[in-house]
Amino acid sequence: MTLRIAVAQLNCIVGDLAGNAALIRDAAQRARAAGAQLLITPELSLCGYPPEDLLLREDFHAAARHELDALAAACPDIALLVGHPQREGGQTYNAASVLRGGRIEATYRKRRLPNYEVFDEVRYFAPGSAPCVVEIAGVKLGVNICEDVWEAGAAEAARDAGAEVLMVLNASPFHMNKQDQRIEVLGARVAHTGIAALYCNMVGGQDELVFDGASFALDADGALAFEAPSFETRLDIVVYAAGRFASEVKVARRCIEAEVYEALKLGVRDYLGKNRFPGAIIGLSGGVDSALTLAIAVDALGADRVRAVMMPSPYTAQMSLDDSREMVRLLGVRYDELAIAPAMQTFEAMLTPLFEGRGADTTEENLQARIRGMSLMALSNKFGSIVLTTGNKSEMAVGYATLYGDMAGGFAVIKDILKTFVYRLCAWRNGVSRVIPENILTRAPSAELKPDQKDQDSLPPYEVLDAIIEAYMERNESAREIVARGFDAHDVLRVIGMLRRNEYKRRQAPVGIRVTQRGFGRDWRCPITNRYTDAP
Repeated sequence: MTLRIAVAQLNCIVGDLAGNAALIRDAAQRARAAGAQLLITPELSLCGYPPEDLLLREDFHAAARHELDALAAACPDIALLVGHPQREGGQTYNAASVLRGGRIEATYRKRRLPNYEVFDEVRYFAPGSAPCVVEIAGVKLGVNICEDVWEAGAAEAARDAGAEVLMVLNASPFHMNKQDQRIEVLGARVAHTGIAALYCNMVGGQDELVFDGASFALDADGALAFEAPSFETRLDIVVYAAGRFASEVKVARRCIEAEVYEALKLGVRDYLGKNRFPGAIIGLSGGVDSALTLAIAVDALGADRVRAVMMPSPYTAQMSLDDSREMVRLLGVRYDELAIAPAMQTFEAMLTPLFEGRGADTTEENLQARIRGMSLMALSNKFGSIVLTTGNKSEMAVGYATLYGDMAGGFAVIKDILKTFVYRLCAWRNGVSRVIPENILTRAPSAELKPDQKDQDSLPPYEVLDAIIEAYMERNESAREIVARGFDAHDVLRVIGMLRRNEYKRRQAPVGIRVTQRGFGRDWRCPITNRYTDAP
């Protein structure tokens, strides 16, 4: 028997039940026109993922059921496999239903509920227990949902119930090297069950998460037979027969820099688009972080929706001004220069009597950052555009950022990008077309808040800093383990100390795009008040 399947990589919006249903109906029409007998959609495609506390609302469930029934009635002549929430018997399930002949023919409930990293499905869902197998065009299909295939049990139950091929609905967020991990995990299920599997994944940005699509299929012998492009909304046709898939789609993989850059672009585009911001405002400094943020914003939104503002102080080097002017010329964005010296003088006059007897310190440096933050937020209020902050993960880790200053804004584009990777992304982007002046990439990083200031005056070299952050924060290694790998004990304790002390800042930072396996967001929940120490 041969089954023609349409794989829908949909960009769903959380809570937009009618809008998501319209996306599914449109995909169903195109699938039917292409001769498909089945359309598979991502996990919770009807409501978007993750719906979080919307799942605690009875009215939300009633609205979702209404849209599901309407979708079944609207598409009677093609089978649909749709992810949706299900409320029944006082319990909520992460479900997927087969819609056929104008009705809901069968429903599967997700058995494995992830409760790690960015996932907290145990808070909302009850686990299912029964397999679901349906026959379409003579082919017996088993249904699984995302986490079900990451451990043995659910896929094997589908096979034992008669399934000859597995349909897996997913809302699997991107992080670096995730696709290889997915293929390996599903490959283990295929090897153990002996049946082929099709993996359909969501695409699009949802707050700090980015879903990359990259749907794929494995034959019964584990061979990769289909792989869709990542970060694209699309509909692909895959034909299944006797344990094998046939498809003309099998993309070449991008390098890791290209993958991350695409994730950041999509995260910016969808955050602004789905929240209806008309454009973005970015404070330029002449440094590498704001340069990368500006390049991403322009690539994501177009130059006409991005405004760059340079706010020089008496400590701003002429090189910083020149490089900023050159970059906005290359990108073609609106550019304004707003000197902050008058505001600095006003604050100095206001505060000097109160500071009597105390010398200048970081207080005056932070005032400069806060003047800039206040200016950017004023422009945001006046014109409605969102301020994109430019701080990177290294700075967020050690607190090398000013509350209500350079941390002021609505969305943190490179919040999960270590400083060393910032340079890699800039080099990759310039390899596509030169948009970042070379001076920005070669000069020593500086906040330019006092004369001759350099980042490395108060931080370890970024290669060392980033390696310690990655080990401690992303891999949960102890100070003892990090020192045992050859790092200086003083540097390790210093970095860990800064990381712990600045938790209060991160709690007040804007949401930002997650691209690593652990970012400072949903999957980092450390107490602010905390006396635990882990000396080497």
